[in-house]
Amino acid sequence: MKVYRGFPAKLHHDVPNWVEPGALFHIRIAFDRDGQQRPLTEPQLGKAILDSAKLYETKQRWHITLFLLMPDHLHALLSFPQQEAMSEVIGGWKRFHATRHRVVWQEGYFDHRLRDDELGQQLSAKMNYIRQNPVAAGLCARTEDWPWIIDPYAAARWIGRSIRTQGAMVKKIMRLRRLK
Repeated sequence: MKVYRGFPAKLHHDVPNWVEPGALFHIRIAFDRDGQQRPLTEPQLGKAILDSAKLYETKQRWHITLFLLMPDHLHALLSFPQQEAMSEVIGGWKRFHATRHRVVWQEGYFDHRLRDDELGQQLSAKMNYIRQNPVAAGLCARTEDWPWIIDPYAAARWIGRSIRTQGAMVKKIMRLRRLK
Protein backbone atom coordinates (compact mmCIF):
# COMPACT_ATOMS: atom_id res chain seq x y z
CA MET A 1 0.00 0.00 0.00
CA LYS A 2 1.30 3.42 -0.96
CA VAL A 3 1.28 6.06 1.77
CA TYR A 4 0.74 9.66 0.70
CA ARG A 5 3.28 11.92 2.39
CA GLY A 6 2.40 15.21 0.75
CA PHE A 7 0.58 16.68 3.73
CA PRO A 8 2.21 19.65 5.43
CA ALA A 9 3.81 19.04 8.81
CA LYS A 10 1.56 21.71 10.30
CA LEU A 11 -1.83 22.83 9.09
CA HIS A 12 -2.39 26.57 8.92
CA HIS A 13 -5.62 27.90 10.33
CA ASP A 14 -5.74 31.24 8.58
CA VAL A 15 -9.17 32.41 7.51
CA PRO A 16 -8.99 32.65 3.70
CA ASN A 17 -9.72 36.10 2.25
CA TRP A 18 -12.75 34.72 0.42
CA VAL A 19 -14.48 33.86 3.72
CA GLU A 20 -16.91 36.64 4.50
CA PRO A 21 -16.42 38.62 7.72
CA GLY A 22 -18.39 37.09 10.56
CA ALA A 23 -18.12 33.53 9.21
CA LEU A 24 -18.87 31.03 11.94
CA PHE A 25 -16.41 28.31 12.99
CA HIS A 26 -16.86 25.28 15.22
CA ILE A 27 -13.66 25.14 17.27
CA ARG A 28 -12.61 22.25 19.51
CA ILE A 29 -9.54 22.64 21.73
CA ALA A 30 -8.30 19.80 23.92
CA PHE A 31 -5.72 19.71 26.62
CA ASP A 32 -2.81 17.32 26.45
CA ARG A 33 -4.03 14.11 28.05
CA ASP A 34 -0.50 12.76 28.57
CA GLY A 35 0.18 15.04 31.51
CA GLN A 36 -1.56 15.17 34.86
CA GLN A 37 -3.50 18.42 35.15
CA ARG A 38 -6.65 19.76 36.69
CA PRO A 39 -9.88 19.67 34.69
CA LEU A 40 -10.87 22.75 32.72
CA THR A 41 -14.08 22.65 34.77
CA GLU A 42 -12.27 23.01 38.10
CA PRO A 43 -14.11 26.07 39.51
CA GLN A 44 -11.24 28.58 39.61
CA LEU A 45 -9.81 27.52 36.24
CA GLY A 46 -13.23 27.24 34.59
CA LYS A 47 -14.14 30.75 35.68
CA ALA A 48 -10.81 32.11 34.45
CA ILE A 49 -11.25 30.45 31.04
CA LEU A 50 -14.81 31.71 30.59
CA ASP A 51 -13.83 35.20 31.78
CA SER A 52 -10.98 35.35 29.27
CA ALA A 53 -13.29 34.16 26.49
CA LYS A 54 -15.68 37.02 27.35
CA LEU A 55 -12.75 39.45 27.44
CA TYR A 56 -11.68 38.34 23.96
CA GLU A 57 -15.19 39.10 22.77
CA THR A 58 -15.15 42.51 24.47
CA LYS A 59 -11.79 43.26 22.80
CA GLN A 60 -13.32 42.08 19.47
CA ARG A 61 -10.79 39.30 19.02
CA TRP A 62 -13.71 36.91 18.39
CA HIS A 63 -17.50 36.80 18.63
CA ILE A 64 -19.05 34.04 20.74
CA THR A 65 -22.13 32.21 19.54
CA LEU A 66 -21.54 29.36 22.01
CA PHE A 67 -18.61 28.42 24.27
CA LEU A 68 -18.70 25.29 26.45
CA LEU A 69 -16.08 23.75 28.73
CA MET A 70 -15.74 20.03 29.33
CA PRO A 71 -13.20 18.58 31.80
CA ASP A 72 -10.59 17.87 29.08
CA HIS A 73 -11.64 19.98 26.09
CA LEU A 74 -13.84 22.84 24.98
CA HIS A 75 -16.23 23.49 22.13
CA ALA A 76 -16.92 26.93 20.73
CA LEU A 77 -18.83 28.47 17.88
CA LEU A 78 -16.82 31.59 17.10
CA SER A 79 -16.49 34.29 14.46
CA PHE A 80 -13.21 36.13 13.87
CA PRO A 81 -12.38 39.53 12.43
CA GLN A 82 -11.07 39.29 8.88
CA GLN A 83 -7.90 41.28 9.62
CA GLU A 84 -6.53 38.75 12.16
CA ALA A 85 -5.49 35.17 11.56
CA MET A 86 -7.69 32.75 13.47
CA SER A 87 -4.61 30.73 14.41
CA GLU A 88 -2.98 33.81 15.98
CA VAL A 89 -6.07 34.65 18.01
CA ILE A 90 -6.53 31.10 19.31
CA GLY A 91 -2.78 30.60 19.77
CA GLY A 92 -2.49 33.75 21.89
CA TRP A 93 -5.46 32.70 24.00
CA LYS A 94 -4.00 29.23 24.55
CA ARG A 95 -0.57 30.69 25.42
CA PHE A 96 -2.14 32.95 28.02
CA HIS A 97 -3.75 29.99 29.80
CA ALA A 98 -0.62 27.86 29.43
CA THR A 99 1.45 30.57 31.11
CA ARG A 100 -1.04 31.90 33.64
CA HIS A 101 -2.87 28.69 34.61
CA ARG A 102 -0.42 25.96 33.56
CA VAL A 103 -2.87 24.39 31.11
CA VAL A 104 -0.99 22.08 28.76
CA TRP A 105 -2.95 22.13 25.50
CA GLN A 106 -2.69 19.67 22.65
CA GLU A 107 -0.90 21.20 19.72
CA GLY A 108 -3.29 22.84 17.31
CA TYR A 109 -7.07 22.61 17.42
CA PHE A 110 -9.99 21.41 15.32
CA ASP A 111 -11.87 23.95 13.24
CA HIS A 112 -14.78 23.63 10.84
CA ARG A 113 -16.29 26.61 9.03
CA LEU A 114 -20.05 26.45 8.88
CA ARG A 115 -21.03 27.34 5.34
CA ASP A 116 -24.16 29.35 4.55
CA ASP A 117 -26.04 26.14 3.72
CA GLU A 118 -25.26 24.88 7.25
CA LEU A 119 -26.59 27.91 9.12
CA GLY A 120 -30.19 26.74 9.52
CA GLN A 121 -30.89 23.23 10.71
CA GLN A 122 -27.21 22.29 10.78
CA LEU A 123 -26.29 25.17 13.08
CA SER A 124 -29.18 24.37 15.37
CA ALA A 125 -28.08 20.71 15.46
CA LYS A 126 -24.44 21.73 16.09
CA MET A 127 -25.48 24.01 18.96
CA ASN A 128 -27.64 21.30 20.50
CA TYR A 129 -24.81 18.75 20.09
CA ILE A 130 -22.41 21.05 21.94
CA ARG A 131 -24.95 21.82 24.67
CA GLN A 132 -25.64 18.08 25.11
CA ASN A 133 -21.94 17.17 25.60
CA PRO A 134 -22.01 17.32 29.42
CA VAL A 135 -25.30 15.39 29.54
CA ALA A 136 -23.97 12.68 27.21
CA ALA A 137 -20.83 12.43 29.36
CA GLY A 138 -22.96 11.95 32.48
CA LEU A 139 -21.75 15.20 34.07
CA CYS A 140 -25.24 16.67 34.53
CA ALA A 141 -28.84 15.62 33.96
CA ARG A 142 -29.97 18.57 31.81
CA THR A 143 -28.16 21.07 29.62
CA GLU A 144 -29.54 23.89 31.76
CA ASP A 145 -27.65 22.46 34.76
CA TRP A 146 -24.18 22.85 33.18
CA PRO A 147 -22.46 25.97 34.59
CA TRP A 148 -19.41 26.01 32.27
CA ILE A 149 -21.00 27.66 29.26
CA ILE A 150 -21.34 31.01 27.55
CA ASP A 151 -24.60 30.86 25.63
CA PRO A 152 -25.72 34.35 24.57
CA TYR A 153 -28.71 32.92 22.75
CA ALA A 154 -29.95 30.82 25.69
CA ALA A 155 -33.08 32.95 25.93
CA ALA A 156 -33.95 31.71 22.44
CA ARG A 157 -33.63 28.05 23.43
CA TRP A 158 -34.90 25.82 20.70
CA ILE A 159 -36.43 23.26 23.07
CA GLY A 160 -40.01 22.52 22.11
CA ARG A 161 -39.76 24.35 18.80
CA SER A 162 -39.99 22.80 15.36
CA ILE A 163 -36.88 22.38 13.21
CA ARG A 164 -38.30 24.91 10.72
CA THR A 165 -38.75 27.51 13.50
CA GLN A 166 -35.26 26.79 14.81
CA GLY A 167 -33.73 27.29 11.38
CA ALA A 168 -35.57 30.59 10.88
CA MET A 169 -34.40 31.82 14.30
CA VAL A 170 -30.80 30.88 13.56
CA LYS A 171 -30.87 32.66 10.19
CA LYS A 172 -32.28 35.77 11.87
CA ILE A 173 -29.51 35.67 14.51
CA MET A 174 -26.87 35.33 11.78
CA ARG A 175 -28.31 38.30 9.84
CA LEU A 176 -28.28 40.43 12.99
CA ARG A 177 -24.66 39.41 13.72
CA ARG A 178 -23.55 40.50 10.25
CA LEU A 179 -25.10 43.94 10.83
CA LYS A 180 -22.98 44.55 13.95
